[in-house]
Amino acid sequence: MDNREEVREFLTSRRAKITPERAGLPSGSRRRVPGLRRSEVAALADMSVEYYAKLERGHLAGVSPAVLEAVARVLQLDDAERAHLLNLAQAADGTDVLTRPRRRHTTSRQQVHRSLQWTLDAITAGPAVVCNGRLDILASNALARAFYAELLADAASRRNLARFQFLAPASRRFYPDWELFADMAVAMLHAQAGRNPYDKDLHDLVGELSTRSEEFRTRWGAHNVRRHGTGTKRFHHPSVGELVLAYESLDLAADPGLHMTVYAAEPGSPSEEGLRLLSSLAATGDGTLAADRPAG
Repeated sequence: MDNREEVREFLTSRRAKITPERAGLPSGSRRRVPGLRRSEVAALADMSVEYYAKLERGHLAGVSPAVLEAVARVLQLDDAERAHLLNLAQAADGTDVLTRPRRRHTTSRQQVHRSLQWTLDAITAGPAVVCNGRLDILASNALARAFYAELLADAASRRNLARFQFLAPASRRFYPDWELFADMAVAMLHAQAGRNPYDKDLHDLVGELSTRSEEFRTRWGAHNVRRHGTGTKRFHHPSVGELVLAYESLDLAADPGLHMTVYAAEPGSPSEEGLRLLSSLAATGDGTLAADRPAG
């Protein structure tokens, strides 16, 4: 698969974000492009303008790690952006981080092994889910099924966090900081596209969301990338109200491409009490958690 368009748009968008002042250059008064010129990037990276222009046209195949590092330094890429650039270069070479040929096909639904589900079930104080890079929820514990009740009840979302985010009206209530969550979801999908450009299911998802959601389409065009590691998020659950939860996301060594995310409330906080109430409602089969039951 030719990823030159993705490379070109990513590098162009990153160059546009770096002002001359940030790069330690005089700004001048007659600049026709936002950010740095190609010639300025080339000079700062110690390469010819012609060579950098070739890179920005999308030709990353065979480029050395030293050159990629120089470009990343000049464009002031963060860790997620740097990893994305390396992934794009590896995709251009037809290899992954282990120098094996990239898989060109993926299955629509991945299965988790039993011991992983047992591990999820053993987590009882906070929601815990396993997702793939497309943000499909593949497995969850009981509290997560109660937590994501609206998403799981929405057949159109197909257990996908991005579809729920951009296509389900309920997401506007569930995510009080909707814009932030939308930015994160698209940035994570962009990172996944760099890791595996041969994922047909991802291409189908991006095409669907681009067609149906202007909010998604605009964000996808920004070419931002993000790692989902740790932080705090705010939710509004229809049964228990506002929840402010910390999260940790862990890559699964035995299942490359999958990650487990566990949410936890600050001890003694109203959110901890909210999770206890949610757990109780789930255990008693309260009608407000109808998503725990099969539809129809």
